[in-house]
Amino acid sequence: MTVIDRSAPIYVAGHRGLVGSAIVRHLEAEGFDNILTATREQVDLRSQAEVSHWFKANRPRYVMLVAGTVGGILANSTRPAEFIYDNMMIHGTVVHAAHEVGTEKLLYLGSSCIYPRHATQPITEDQLLTGPLESTNEWYAIAKIAGIKLCQAYRRQYGSDFISAMPTNLYGPGDNFDLASSHVIPALIRKFHDARVEAERSGGSNRVEVWGTGSAFREFLHVDDLARACLFLLENYSDDSHINVGTGIDLSIRELAETVQRIVNPEAELVWDTSKPDGTPRKLLDVTRLRELGWEPSIDLESGLADTYSWFLNEVASGSETLRGFDRAAAPR
Repeated sequence: MTVIDRSAPIYVAGHRGLVGSAIVRHLEAEGFDNILTATREQVDLRSQAEVSHWFKANRPRYVMLVAGTVGGILANSTRPAEFIYDNMMIHGTVVHAAHEVGTEKLLYLGSSCIYPRHATQPITEDQLLTGPLESTNEWYAIAKIAGIKLCQAYRRQYGSDFISAMPTNLYGPGDNFDLASSHVIPALIRKFHDARVEAERSGGSNRVEVWGTGSAFREFLHVDDLARACLFLLENYSDDSHINVGTGIDLSIRELAETVQRIVNPEAELVWDTSKPDGTPRKLLDVTRLRELGWEPSIDLESGLADTYSWFLNEVASGSETLRGFDRAAAPR
């Protein structure tokens, strides 16, 4: 177990994003009083010179590396160069700068899309690099795999206590609700909400179109649970291998859409656009290793979705469009 000094400087790279903002909230609640952040205007995380200069000036003892360019199937398929370049550069500059200043511990956050498209379910950590990736997000996945290997390389060559965690699909307050770049849960919430508003305003059709057949299965983790898991791992995990973070429970996209429908717009008609891709058929993480360490999620999906919709109503639908709610997902965070 690592004894974390809550008065020491801890840097959250990507503090305006979905994950980063949740981590900052959790660290504040846990009594951390020296949380370091930097905006894109202050530091371009793709620039080694800028990142190294910032690290030497601030010398964080701990680092949570959760910054990156993110998005759903549409964003991944239309901007592959941005997804692979931005993420590989961000991972490289931050990890190297942390090494340069002697950061005591770094947590790198990857993504479950690193695993093969047809991985055995549930997916254990040792299935990494055992088969072809899902084509709709392979550019992002390759960058994330490189991040894992980067941390391993610095551990092996320099003895750096750099660890990697692989979360399942995430959602929660602070998500990106831009339909051109969002993931499935915020996209569904936005679509059902907009359809309800339009039907109430004009009396028009209350229809919601969803990509695919609804047959794909996905696992979802509330971002506040992930924030708790990140601090838990910083304190309780130190290993060369990455570790999965999830609930160990999945459901079909059809079931997910019907749950969001029930919460946001029960009167809506659900229509499936089967000409669009489903993505990976199933993606359920084996979280045995994390559970054996003593961590469990605490937020069930329906409660978490209701919480997320409440945030959306207060921060986005009300007209108070926050930066993290409507940031262009391709911009480094």
